Order: sequence, then C-alpha cells, then structure tokens
Amino acid sequence: MSDSYEEIKYEQVEQGQSLPDLSYEVTATTVVLGALASRDFRPMHHDRDFAQNRNGIQDIFLNTPNQAAWFERYLTDWTGPKGRLGRIKFRMKNSVFPGDTMTFVGKVDAVSTDDQGCGWVELSVNLSVGDRTVTDCTARVAVPKDEEDNPWNRKGDAWKP
Repeated sequence: MSDSYEEIKYEQVEQGQSLPDLSYEVTATTVVLGALASRDFRPMHHDRDFAQNRNGIQDIFLNTPNQAAWFERYLTDWTGPKGRLGRIKFRMKNSVFPGDTMTFVGKVDAVSTDDQGCGWVELSVNLSVGDRTVTDCTARVAVPKDEEDNPWNRKGDAWKP
C-alpha cells in the first residue's frame, strides 16, 4: 500500500456517479476476527459445529458490526482519509459465509451543502455474494469542499450529520 491516498473533493462528485466495486474473498479468519474485534462471542460467529448443528445453517457467518465495518471501509476507501461518515443505515437480508466473495457496489444518490458549508454525499451501497443480495445500505458522508476543508475538523454546530 502506498503512503499517498486519493482524496475525493466535493466538486468531483455527481449524482448518479458509480463508486468503484470492491470484492473480497471471505475466510473463516475474516468472520472470526470481525467477531472478536466487536467482542461478539456468540458461537455462531466462530464455532462451525454450533452454527451447523445448533443453528442449522451452513457455516459461521459475518456479524452485524463486521458488516458495518466493511461498509465503512468501502466508503472511506472511496473518499480518502478526509471523508467522514455522518450516517449509515443498512438492512441485512442474507448471511456472508467463509468461501463467499463479497462484492460492494455503490452509487451517488445526491450531493448537497448544508447551512454550515459542509459538503455531503448521499450514497446507496449494495453488498452481494454472486447474484444474491446480502445487505442494502444507505450512507451520508461528508467530503472536503476544497483543499483547506477537512470534515474531521468540524465540531459542534458546524457538524450536523
């Protein structure tokens, strides 16, 4: 990985614009480390025997905080380090298992500026495995208006996600 990051600026974003896709091969380690990081010790996220024999599902699966982290990664990989997540909402419809390839696809729904001058991008993101939709997500992300702007410096009344 390089030390330089692409940074999206407000004037580079247009309604209808597609974000680059992100695909990732999920392993059991992906599932277990996500559960550990979120301190989710429920066995269906790390114990294959429990998942299959007690829950009746095919394998261990990604938990909710792990999926949230993947959405955040997808969005901030696109915005660069100055992109600041304001809101995220998602609805899980299916599970992600080891051996699956997760694919994230995003689109810009709207671009706006609030009363404090913060540049906002509204996005729709879909997480799929093959032709199966796993999770739909909407997000609101602040991006810099210009070279001097940094949404991370906004506090109090200047930050209204």
